[in-house]
Amino acid sequence: MRNRFNAQLEMLDAQTLVMGTSIEDAVTQSVDMLEDPREDILERVIEGDDDIDRQEREIESLCLKLLLMQQPVASDLRHVSAVLKIAGDMERIGDQAANIAEIVRADSWAPAQGLKDSMVALGRRSQHMVHAAMEAYAEDDLTKARLVVAHDQKVNDSFKNAREKIVTEIRCQKGPVPMLVDALMIAKYFERIGDHSKNICNWLEYKLEGIYKEKRI
Repeated sequence: MRNRFNAQLEMLDAQTLVMGTSIEDAVTQSVDMLEDPREDILERVIEGDDDIDRQEREIESLCLKLLLMQQPVASDLRHVSAVLKIAGDMERIGDQAANIAEIVRADSWAPAQGLKDSMVALGRRSQHMVHAAMEAYAEDDLTKARLVVAHDQKVNDSFKNAREKIVTEIRCQKGPVPMLVDALMIAKYFERIGDHSKNICNWLEYKLEGIYKEKRI
C-alpha cells in the first residue's frame, strides 16, 4: 500500500514539473511577443494556456484522489496540499501570460524604445522567477526557494519603474493612450507572475517544513 502511495506522489510531482515547463514556455513566449509581436507566437501561447488548464485539472484530480482515498497524514498531507495550491498558482501564471500575448498584437503594440526596453526587462525578471521557482521545486531546495521569494522585490521595483514611465508618457501625451494603458496592464501581469512564483516557493517551504510565510502551520 505504501509503495503504491509513494508511486502516486512521484506521479504527482512529475505532472507538476511538466506543468512547470509549460508555464515557463508561456511566460518566455509572452516576453518574446513584446520584442516581436508575431501571430504564430500568440497562437502558441493561447493554445498552451488551454493545455495548462487541462494539466491543472489533472493535478487537482490526482490530489483530491489521494486526499480522499489514501487519507495521508503529516508530511504526506502537506505534500499533497501544497501541490494543490501550487497548481493553482501555476494556472494563474499561464492565464497572465496568455493575457499579455492577447494584448500585444502586431497592429497595436508600438511603444517608444525606452518603454519597450523597460517592459522587456520586467518580463525577463518575471521569467527568471518562474524558472527559479520550478527549479527549486524540482530539487526540493529551500535555499533556492527563499532566493526566489527575496527576488520578488526586484520585480516589484521594476514594475514601479515601468509604471512611472507609462504614467509620465500618458501625462505628456507621448504616445497613444490606449496603447499606454495596455502597457500598464502588461506590467501588472508581469508583477503578478512574480507574486505567483513567490507563492510557489512559499508552498514548497510548507511542503518540506510545515512553514508557510514564516509561520508553522
